[in-house]
Amino acid sequence: MITCSNRWQVRYTSDVPRGVAIPELRQQLFSAVERVIVRDGPGKLSGRAVTAEAGVATGLLHAHFADLDDFLTAYAVDRSFVVSAGAANLPGTAGTGSVVENLCEVVQTMPSRTLAALARLLVSRPELAGRVQAVLGDRTTGLDAIETAAARYLADEQALGRIAGTAEPAVLALALVGVLHHLVLAAVPEAEFHARSRNVITTLIQEVTVEPSRASRGTATRRDR
Repeated sequence: MITCSNRWQVRYTSDVPRGVAIPELRQQLFSAVERVIVRDGPGKLSGRAVTAEAGVATGLLHAHFADLDDFLTAYAVDRSFVVSAGAANLPGTAGTGSVVENLCEVVQTMPSRTLAALARLLVSRPELAGRVQAVLGDRTTGLDAIETAAARYLADEQALGRIAGTAEPAVLALALVGVLHHLVLAAVPEAEFHARSRNVITTLIQEVTVEPSRASRGTATRRDR
């Protein structure tokens, strides 16, 4: 047994080969790299900076990942999957609740630190986007997943008559994600991120939202045809 700190112990055994990260250590390192990126910027990234932030032995990152690029790819895939999974729930809410609140709930349940770290990392290392897409598929990298889900959701709401027929769902989704991208790159505090994103969503969507009575008439008319 190798003791890394007073909180972490890693056991090297035959069923944990070199190059495979132990899940708990993996997430510890992922959380650490997020803190480094948000606090110091992606230009300060190094294996030593990440392990120091995580409070583990310097060699542990390279014991479980081939190199720093391999580690950052694993981080980007993991966090993009988290964002994609959260965004994937949005289209299923079409026709229920409030359009504004449905969008706000998805955005505001996303960890703002994760969004900020992932966006900054992808800007500084654009090759990571291709690696993420190779694993998760197209339009799955960071905020792309939110844009895709929001466009589909708004199109579904439009088909249900809850969004005006003159609205352009893809444009609204792009505008929303553009604002989110600005906020996460500016590294605003989490409370401010939530407040400003809610204000933007409310302003964008209220203008094209159809009142419930009108939406019901529109749905009934389509059924009668």
